[in-house]
Parts: sequence; C-alpha cells; structure tokens
Amino acid sequence: MVKVREDRPVDLDGAVDLDSWLEKICALAHYDESAKAQLIKACNTAKSLELEQGDPNSGWGEGFTTYSAGLEMAEILADLQMDLDTITAAILYRSVREDKISQKIILDEFGETVANLVDGVRRMAAISGLSNHDAGAVFGQESEEQAENVRKMLVAMIDDVRVALIKLAERTCAIRAVKKAPGEKRKKVAKEVSEIYAPLAHRLGIGHIKWELEDLAFRYLQPYDYKYIAKLLDERRLDRQVYIDQVINMINDALGRENIKAEVHGRAKHIYSIWRKMRRKNISFSEVYDIRAIRILVNSERECYAVLGIVHALWRNIPHEFDDYIANPKENGYRSLHTAVKGPDNRVLEVQIRSNTMHEEAEFGVCAHWRYKDTDSEGGHGSYEQKIEWLRQVLEWHDEVGGTPWEDHLPKGIEQDRIYVFTPEGHVVDLPEKATPVDFAFRIHTDVGIRCRGAKVNGRIVPLNHPLKTADQVEVLTGKREAPSRDWLNPNLGYVTTSRARSRLHQWFKLQDRDQNIADGRAMLDHEFKRLALAGLNYEELTQKLKLKSLDDLYAAVGMADLSVDRVINAAHRLIDKDSSQQTVGSMVGRASNEESGVDVYIDGVGNLMSHIAQCCKPIPGDGISGYITLGRGVSIHRNDCANFLQRQSEEPERIITVDWAEKPGRLYSVGIFIEAFDRHGLLRDITTLLDRERVNVSALTTLSNKEKSTAEMNLTIEIEDFGALSRVLAKLNHLPNVSIVRRHS
Repeated sequence: MVKVREDRPVDLDGAVDLDSWLEKICALAHYDESAKAQLIKACNTAKSLELEQGDPNSGWGEGFTTYSAGLEMAEILADLQMDLDTITAAILYRSVREDKISQKIILDEFGETVANLVDGVRRMAAISGLSNHDAGAVFGQESEEQAENVRKMLVAMIDDVRVALIKLAERTCAIRAVKKAPGEKRKKVAKEVSEIYAPLAHRLGIGHIKWELEDLAFRYLQPYDYKYIAKLLDERRLDRQVYIDQVINMINDALGRENIKAEVHGRAKHIYSIWRKMRRKNISFSEVYDIRAIRILVNSERECYAVLGIVHALWRNIPHEFDDYIANPKENGYRSLHTAVKGPDNRVLEVQIRSNTMHEEAEFGVCAHWRYKDTDSEGGHGSYEQKIEWLRQVLEWHDEVGGTPWEDHLPKGIEQDRIYVFTPEGHVVDLPEKATPVDFAFRIHTDVGIRCRGAKVNGRIVPLNHPLKTADQVEVLTGKREAPSRDWLNPNLGYVTTSRARSRLHQWFKLQDRDQNIADGRAMLDHEFKRLALAGLNYEELTQKLKLKSLDDLYAAVGMADLSVDRVINAAHRLIDKDSSQQTVGSMVGRASNEESGVDVYIDGVGNLMSHIAQCCKPIPGDGISGYITLGRGVSIHRNDCANFLQRQSEEPERIITVDWAEKPGRLYSVGIFIEAFDRHGLLRDITTLLDRERVNVSALTTLSNKEKSTAEMNLTIEIEDFGALSRVLAKLNHLPNVSIVRRHS
C-alpha cells in the first residue's frame, strides 16, 4: 500500500501518469485489460470536475484534492484486491461528497452497484459527522462508551462490507493529509479515527490499515509520547518488517529439515501498540519483547513442542519469558506457547506456537483475539457481534476464494436487536429494536420521561408510539408538570417497549394517592368495558377470580399499573365465556388433503369447501398458491407457476380463487363494531387496511355519511378470537386520523 503511494508515477508536467498508474493498480488488484476502461472513465470524471469547480479542501493541507484522494483510496483498496466497482466508487466518492457530481449521474454513468457503494459511504460519513466525539460522560456513559455506540451504529448500517472498506480507505487518506493542516484540524480527525475507525478496522481484521490509523492518530493526539517511542526504536517499522521476513525464512528452513509442515507469519509491532502495552503492563520499553513477533501454526499439539525445541535450538531464549498456555490455558480457553528469544543480530523476538485448531479457537471462538484483548466489545449485543462476524467472514471468503461476486455475500438472517439514535446534541443512545420516543425519554432520564409531552424525529413531530430507526435524531418535548399517561402502559397501543420505561412508570403511578389510583382505575375499566359492551358483569366474581379482596383493590391495582387492563379484560372474557351468547362463526380456513401423504394442511380462503393439493405440482407451505374450482372435487390447490394451472387460468379465469397458507384455525366470534369519524378521503381504505394488517376478517360492512355534519358512521361485523384481540383492534382503530368513536355494539 505505502509503496504504491510513494511511487505514484508522474509525467514531465508533474501530473499523475494515468496509464502507468493504472498498470500498477491492475497488477495489484489482478484485473485484466477490460477493467481499464471503467477506471479511466472514473479518473477522468473526477479530474475534470476538479478542474471545472476547484477544490474546497484547503483545510486538509497541501496537495489534498478530491481527485488525489480518489487515487489514493484506489491504491489502498487495490492492495486489498477489491473488485472493480469498489475501486471505481472510491475514485468518485470525494467528488460526490463535495457535491461536485450528483448521485443520479453516478447511477446513470457507472451503474447501480457503484452508486449504492458511494451512497453507503456518504451515509456513514453523515452519521460520523452528526456524532459528538468530544462528549464527556453522557447518560451515565463515559466517552468511550459513546464512541462504541457510534461504532455499533455504523456497523448496523453496513449491508455491504465494501462500504466499510471504502470508508476506512477514505479516513486513511484523510489522516495522512492533515500532516500540514492546522493543529485543531489534525486533532479532530485523529480523535475520530482513534475512537471510531481504527477499532472498526481491528474488528474487521484489517491489520495494516488499523496499525497506520492508530500510529498517525497517536502521533497527532500525543506527539511527545509518539516521538519518545520513535526515538527508542533503533529502526524504522519498514526495516523491522524486512528483519521479520529474514527470520521467517530461517525458521522455514529449520522446520523443513525436520519435515514439519507449518505456516509461519510475522509482524513488526507499531508505535501505538508498543506505547499501549507499556502503559497497560506498567513496564519500560526494554521489557517489551514482542516488538518483533512470529507466529507458527502446525497440525498437532505434539508438533507445537517440537517446534519450540527447534526455535530454542536456533536462538537463546530469554529467562522468565516462556508461557505454556497449552498445559495451562487462560481462563477464556486460549491455548498457545509463548517464548521470547534473542534472534539474529541479538535482537529480541517473540514467538507464538500453536496448532491450527488452537488458532481457530483464538481467532473465531469464545477467546477470539479481538474479543479478549480489546475493551470495545464489552457489553456488546448479539446482533452487533453477529454482524461483525459476518463482515469478517466475507473478507476471509474473498481472500481465500477470490472472484466470487460480492452480492453473494449480502447478509442473510441477521436481524438487528438494537437501534442507535442521536440526541439533538449529537450523543448516541442505544435502544432495543422497535423502541419509541417514550422509551428514548426514559433512557435519557426518568424526569424527562415523566414530563414527556411529545417528540420530534429528524425535525418532524411524530406520535409518541412512533417506532424509531437507527440514525434517527430524536428530540423530546417536555411539559412543566409530571403527568405521564396511563395509556403508555397499554401494550396494545405500543407506547413503551423497554422494561426500564415500564418500571419507571409503574413506580411513578404507585406513588400516587390510593384514592386517585382507585378513581383512575375505575375510569380506565369503565371506559374499556363500555367500549367492549361488557354489560351485566359480576364484579364480585371478577375480583375473586383475580385474587383481590375488594372492588376498590381491583381499581387501585389497575390505577397503580400493578394489574394491566388486558389481564382484567381476559378474566372477564373467561367469566362470560362460560355462558357465552356470542355467535361462534365458521372459519375461512379449510383443510386441503394431500392424497399421497395423507397429511392435511390449512388453506385460507376456501372456508368449508372441499379442497385438495394438486398432484401435478404438489405445492408445500411457503410456495405461492392459487385455487381452481373443479367439477365435483372442490378446490384444487396449485402452485402459481404450475403449467396446468396457468393454462386453466387463461382458459377459465372465472374458476380461479385467491388462497393462501394458514395456521390451524381456532374458534372465532362474530362481533359488531360501531365507528364514528369525521368524513375524509381514504377513511374506509385506512380502516380496512388496518383490519387486514391485524388479520381480522370482515363479514359485513355498512356506511352512512352525514353531509351536513361531515361525519361518517360505519357498522362492521368482524370475526375475532377473544376480548384481548378485540381490545387491541378497537384501540388501533381509535388512533386512526379523524376517528372519534370506536366501540362494540351492545
């Protein structure tokens, strides 16, 4: 990577010799001649935009332009052997970010993949720009935890690992470029790189980018410590790497003479890593024995000890610097042999010896290097670790297989269990998936939650049960008085999803006077009983069923939120159900027999009609299906792509019905619902869409509009399984715009 950057070919005018540069890039990335056309087009586009519009990057230092940055990013990514679209996106990215060219032009000129990559990197840049890297303790979290939340937010947004690699290449260019920039600019970029992007490179296993980012950030953030360590090193890192390569050759020769097959790797420790180890272990520079390190992988545990003997025969070991983690594994299960020796030229050399199995456990098992050695993964969430593991695997597959389309490695089945949102000040707050502004308010502080009256998301007023998404910016609107709504604890309304918010609300309501709780509980139950048309209920029997002493205790328990309204309604339902006069309706779900296996499956849309699985295509649950009404054999269930079905569909479309797979049907009740609303366009559509989303079947519907009052009255008959489901549906209908009254027919 560094060599290409230093040796970038130039012509007599001092400009980049594009032909020679492309030769180097194609050689590094292993491209054939056909790739050059797209790269030339991208380079010429970026260069022409710079010449036409100038460059606003004066704060970055001399020589940093959108065009030069694009070439440098391409060099870094070519060294990683990225595909053509990735390098094309890298060349164009800075031009798009500086608004010199639109995303649409990139899409039209270079295709959807390049445009998506550029857009993904822009979104990462926007998130990083919004975050507050200078924050101290926020919401009980130190600045390190805030930085970790930003990293998790960025990872949650990545659907293509190439986006992360382009961003890492761009930040590498940026921190190189600030060498001659003003001091404040250097520190700002270095802080962001050290907190966000160096750890991200580490978690992705891209060591050489991580080392460069860490060293340069360390150089700008702590220049005195950096110079101190640099002076103590008797050679440049590049010279240390040459030394490591010589040692690897010597070890390979010695192992070859003993007929031991092994993989030997080496690395020269970088300045920041040396300084961090000195601080962590409180040791002097002379006690850092792994400035030059070798790792030897063999096939068996027995060979580990054989190789240890060979190494000690080659060079004298340093006393008290041998650890046998095979005989005595670490607490996390890590196994390996560690020794330090005086290598060639009497220089200290650390050697790690382990089997391939031990190495797999160390890298990808519970004792993975990036888990036990870093602090940034503590308290990590499952989906975050799963996403990181997927990203690392994609990079490994690319390194091992090569040539596989990147689109084949898109995430499958990785569901985010956390979201990461911004406060107006740019602090990052992590919340469970589907969290709401009320959850956010209580996450900030209990007092903010108790006084919450409204919320803005990305500058727009939203309902308090609005589900938040990663990267949303949330502002809580508070009142002067503490007055939370008891509706927030109604699970059907979706205001609260976190246990923290729920428990804080429970505590607040418990502190209210008993008389007030009784009054609130009575009002809540009366409202719900009236809406559900539960008349003639035996309250004494209901109280006994809930194991409470009196009706006042029942009201108080509901008012204090110790007892949910849903639980009371379900208990009332069970009491009524013993002598239920409700009309039980037949389900729209019927059985379709598989003649070959004798197994029945359930089909939604056939009702009580006789039905069977067609033997010509034999659909199974999950396939797209349709029904064909036969003569004498009921409904035949076919796959949508069945040739016989397609022919019948074209010849007899009137005999085709829409069906779908269904669960085993339960008992349903026919219930009447009355709705009154201010009439508006789309009202009926919104109501039926909601019922469809709740999977509620409507068996009858009448509407009456009053033109003078601009109101509409609707009477619906729906099929519902219990009072809990009815309560949920009524609550959601009541929250539709313009709906004023929703209740069950008495």
